[in-house]
Amino acid sequence: MSKPDETTSSSDDQMREILETLLAEDENITARAIARLHPSIKAASSITRSESRSRLLAQYQLRQAEYRQWRARVARRSGADTAASLADKDVRIAELESIVQLLTASHLAMLRAVGELGGVNKWAKFYEHHREIRDRLADFDAMPAAPVSAIPPEESGKKIKR
Repeated sequence: MSKPDETTSSSDDQMREILETLLAEDENITARAIARLHPSIKAASSITRSESRSRLLAQYQLRQAEYRQWRARVARRSGADTAASLADKDVRIAELESIVQLLTASHLAMLRAVGELGGVNKWAKFYEHHREIRDRLADFDAMPAAPVSAIPPEESGKKIKR
């Protein structure tokens, strides 16, 4: 017999697949619908009583409601209006992606500059209380990959000639 965690994980993966299918086919996402299609879950209460399954069900129900709302808006608009709106949104997405790239590069440069000036300890102390922010920055590749070293003392006193 497998461990309960493995069974739950496998069952939740199957549930996620069923939810994706229901969403793609635009069938009502309910605990009963999942129980009907799931190979090992036979009762809707097995979904609603489990906190993680109930949360997953709620997330997909919300996605379905948003999808249906979006689809209803598109149905009321002409094809040309919808195409123009999508083109505008594509342009906006491209702008936002370039802004994120710029901010990420700027953030990395700032962290490297702080590190070179010997402020790594202050920087680390700030982020120790904001672990979730630090983790999200790492997800965006906005954290230096290599350790930052301080400027050697003999170089820090030199003046730049102009």
